[in-house]
Amino acid sequence: MAGHSKWANIKRKKEATDSVRAKIFTKIGREIMVVVKEGGPDPANNSKLRDLIAKAKSNNVPNDNIDRLIKKAAGEGDKNNYETNVYEGYGPSGVAVIVECLTDNKNRTAGDIRHYFDKYGGNMGTTGCVSFMFTLKGIIIIENQGQDEDKIMEDCFEAGAENFSVEDEVIEVETEPSGLSSAADVLREIGYNIVSAEVEQVPSNYTKLDNEDDIKKMGLLLEMLEDNDDVQNIYHNWDMPEE
Repeated sequence: MAGHSKWANIKRKKEATDSVRAKIFTKIGREIMVVVKEGGPDPANNSKLRDLIAKAKSNNVPNDNIDRLIKKAAGEGDKNNYETNVYEGYGPSGVAVIVECLTDNKNRTAGDIRHYFDKYGGNMGTTGCVSFMFTLKGIIIIENQGQDEDKIMEDCFEAGAENFSVEDEVIEVETEPSGLSSAADVLREIGYNIVSAEVEQVPSNYTKLDNEDDIKKMGLLLEMLEDNDDVQNIYHNWDMPEE
């Protein structure tokens, strides 16, 4: 289910309206700024940047924009100092939610996140209140080009994967978080097209919502979180209905 949800999110972003796409560009831009400052502007020597470039391309960020962001981050063009903050809480009917942010004003961001939880039938909790329900995993999404499944299995395990699954459009590969970048590099070298390679919070179980009001509020909570420029990633254990 985690893989299906991940690919559904990627497809939805690919099909996003211009205004939503602009926000996606902004969020990815912040991530690029941070990883370039941490590990340098050369993707050959910065595996996090390499994975982010793949993510940017899969979200239709133009190459010129990516190059401009890297050069800006490598120079003195960006004076903002972004820091990572993680917030945990509950949506309607106890749905577990983790929100990862990159912000230059943590008081503003914390206030915004708390407001969203309160407004849509949830509540923001303390650190650790829901994260124990999730496990960090490296998740690589590969374009399925009709390769033989036995060959896919051989290649994935050779790259260091723990597990993999094949869907109609994509192959999802699961790794240990520390092995994500090396596995992605091996698969790229073999010739696979990497759509996404990120460390994800994968829920150990899911919560189903039956009440229509709860479903509506949970959807609105996720929309508000996604619309906030400071929010980079949202993880939850809502067993979302198929679209």
